[in-house]
Amino acid sequence: YRYQLVVSDTLKGGSEFTSVRSVLFYFLDVPILSSFQIKFCVLVPLTVNFKVKGPDHPITAIAGKEIVLPCHLLPRISAENMEVRWYRTQFLEVIHLYKDGVDHYEKQMPSYQGRTELLRDGIADGNIALRIYRITPADEGHYSCFIQSSTFYGEAMLELKVAGFGSDPRISIEGYQERGIRVVCESAGWYPEPEAQWRDQNGQLLASSSETKSKDANGLFQMQISIVTTENDNRDLSCFVRNPRLNQEKESTIYITDVFFPRVSPWMVAVCVILALLGFLIFPAIYYFWKKHKAKAEEPMEILDLVNNPSLPQGWARYLTTQFFLSLVDVTLDPDTAYPHLILSENRKSVEWRSQHRDVPDCPKRFDCVTCVLGYEGFTSGRHYWEIDVGDGINWGVGVARETVSRKGWIHFSPQEGVWAVIPLSLSKSIRKIGIYLDYERGRVAFYDLVREDPFFTFTAHFLSSWCIYSQLTVYVLRLREVWLQEVEGPDPKREWTPKKGCLTERGTPHGLHGATSGHDL
Repeated sequence: YRYQLVVSDTLKGGSEFTSVRSVLFYFLDVPILSSFQIKFCVLVPLTVNFKVKGPDHPITAIAGKEIVLPCHLLPRISAENMEVRWYRTQFLEVIHLYKDGVDHYEKQMPSYQGRTELLRDGIADGNIALRIYRITPADEGHYSCFIQSSTFYGEAMLELKVAGFGSDPRISIEGYQERGIRVVCESAGWYPEPEAQWRDQNGQLLASSSETKSKDANGLFQMQISIVTTENDNRDLSCFVRNPRLNQEKESTIYITDVFFPRVSPWMVAVCVILALLGFLIFPAIYYFWKKHKAKAEEPMEILDLVNNPSLPQGWARYLTTQFFLSLVDVTLDPDTAYPHLILSENRKSVEWRSQHRDVPDCPKRFDCVTCVLGYEGFTSGRHYWEIDVGDGINWGVGVARETVSRKGWIHFSPQEGVWAVIPLSLSKSIRKIGIYLDYERGRVAFYDLVREDPFFTFTAHFLSSWCIYSQLTVYVLRLREVWLQEVEGPDPKREWTPKKGCLTERGTPHGLHGATSGHDL
C-alpha cells in the first residue's frame, strides 16, 4: 500500500514561491511465519515546488471598461481557506482582501471601493484572479498578488497599462482668417497623449496652424488642432487621431466647397470707397461739434445762472459772459499742509479751527505758525472756477497761492509773498458763499458773492509758476486786526466794466492784499 503525507518546510520571506515536502509511505508486507505477519513502514521524501503565478507580460485595459488581472497557484490547489491580498506598491494599500472565506471591502483603498471583485468560480483550483471595473488612467501601474495559508505564502507581480480610445474627430469651420478659412478638429477621451494630424486627399501630411491638448477630470486627454486653408489649397481635409499604445487611429474628413470662400464683388468695393470718403468728410465735423459740446458742458452752472439772471445790471452780463469759459475744479484739501489747529473733514472738503493743538508730523509742507491749509490741486495754465461756502464764519480767508509759498515761520499773506486772497470785513452785509475764478494766462483772480450774485474783488498779477488753492469749505477761524476790504462799485451800463483793484492795508500802509498781524496771520 502507498500513502502520501504533506509536510511543510520553514517559511522563507520574500520568495516567489514556497516549497513543501511530500513523504511517501510504503507499507511492505513481509511474511515471517505462516500465522504471523510483520509490516514495515519505509519513508521516502519527495520535494514539490508551489508557486504563485501571474502573467509575464503587461496587460492593457481600455479606459472606462473592465479588466481581469490573472493570478493562480501551481500546482492548482484550493485557495478557499487562504488569505488572498491584491495591493499596489505598499502592502497595506489594499485593493482587495479575501480572508477566512470573506471579502473584506472595508480594508480597500477609497479609489477602489465598489470597483473590484475576486473571481470565486476557480478559487478551488487555485485561481485567484481579480476583476476591476471602470478603469481610469490612475489604475495604470504594478500590482501584487499575495497568498498565504497557515503553512506557506507567496506572491506574484504584474503590470497594468491603460489606453483610452477617444471619440471620433469632430471637424468644424470656425471662420475666416488670414485670407482663408480656419478649420478645427476636436476629439476627447484619449490615453496616453494622442497624435493628431491633418492629411490631404492623397494622404500627405499638412502642417497645423495650432495645436492644444489638455486633461479632463478623469485624466483622459482632449485635443484640438486647426488649419487655415485658402481657395487654392486643399479642399479635401482629413483629421487623424492615433493612440500610440494601441496603434489604432480614428479619422474624419471634410470637403470645403467654393461657397465658403469669401468673394469681393465690384459694387462692394465701390460702397467701401464711398463710405471711406464720407468718413473723411464727416469725422472732422463730428469732432468739431463734440469739442464744442464738451466745452459747453464744462461751463459752471452757477455762473451760467448768474449771467442769465434778468435782475443782473445791464453792464455785468457782458462782462461775465466774456470771463467764464472755464472748467470747474473739485477742490480737495491737503492735510499735510494744514496748521496743527485746523481739522479737516473725512472727505477733505471742509476745515475748521480748534483751540486744541493736534499732534501731527512736522513735514516740510505744513504751516507751523500761520493758520492755513492748501489744496491738492495746482494750475499752470487755463481758466478755472470753484466755490467756497464760509457760512456764518467771521474769521476766514480764501484765494490762491504760489506752490512755493513759505510754510515755516511768520509770513504776511500778500501778493508780494505769493498769496492772492480776501478776508471778511465789517461790511453792511456778510458774505456766505464765494465763487473764485482764476485766469492763469491773463493773470487774474476774481471773487464773487454768489448769494447776491455780485463780483466784489479782482486781483491782477503775472503768474510765472504753478499754483495751489488754499481755502476752507465750512468755517475757517482766524484772528485778524486792523484789516479791512475796500468795496467795489458796480459797472457803468454804457461801457465794458472791469472791477477796480481793492486794497487791504495794515496800519495805513497800502498793499495789493495784506492780511497779517503780530499775533496770527491768515
